[in-house]
Amino acid sequence: MSGIFSGINYSLLFSGSASVSNIATSMLNAIYGGASVSTSVSTGNPIIDLKLAQANEVKDVAKEAKKPEVARDIAAFQKGVANAKDIQTALKNPNVIKVLLTANNLSKYIQYPALAQKALLSDPSDPDSLANKLTDTNLRNTTSTFNFAKNGLAALQDPKVIATLSNGYAGVMWRRSLDQATPGLSNALAFLSQASSIKSVDEILGDPVNRTVVLTALGIPQQIAFQELRAQEQAVASRVDISKFRDPKYVTSLTDQYLLTMQQQSRSSSGGTNLTSLAAQSGGLVV
Repeated sequence: MSGIFSGINYSLLFSGSASVSNIATSMLNAIYGGASVSTSVSTGNPIIDLKLAQANEVKDVAKEAKKPEVARDIAAFQKGVANAKDIQTALKNPNVIKVLLTANNLSKYIQYPALAQKALLSDPSDPDSLANKLTDTNLRNTTSTFNFAKNGLAALQDPKVIATLSNGYAGVMWRRSLDQATPGLSNALAFLSQASSIKSVDEILGDPVNRTVVLTALGIPQQIAFQELRAQEQAVASRVDISKFRDPKYVTSLTDQYLLTMQQQSRSSSGGTNLTSLAAQSGGLVV
């Protein structure tokens, strides 16, 4: 089952008496040599942090799932699903909707439960349904993936789906914690997991993660959202080749550029290292 994603976040700038090359070497040895390195504290380089997060994701998400607050949320979700009489009852349960939306990168709808419920229950095959009328690609894809309008509660009570959503929720919570150390790492991880599915400019603009990463990496101001959709589409289409999103090297380069830009923005007010030097540390970008 597709449509369920997860994410993360980190920092960039080597410091201390050791040389950049020595620190980089030791970090890479830790990543590929099997040493245990914490992903909760930034190394000072967001690109290295990203590699660490990717290498440690499985065990770190498992640890996140055991944290009391996360474990309580997951247990309440599973209980709510098990006790629901129908899909409408399940989606009205705040414990169920919280985990379902969060695991699918739709947390912004938690404060609008009635809207989320109506969209998720709408018919994905009907062009006039609420899910299709809203300009949120992620919401539309999630509605289509589960198709509650047709499959009802069975789509949610499948043990594999429950396990996937529970793990997805823990994954999102883990990625959010990483953002505290390195701005943008959560979006970077989520983007890497779904970039290959991007087939149009609207799938960039319609997904908050794709939009943030791509526009930031390309140097397009987020304020472009105030312009007409056609103008937004042209601005992005003139800067990016959609077919390149199937190229892992290009996607990685775009993600690295995003992280470097986020690092620069977070440090600019305190006179941090400029973007040129950060790019040099990264070994060169191909965006």
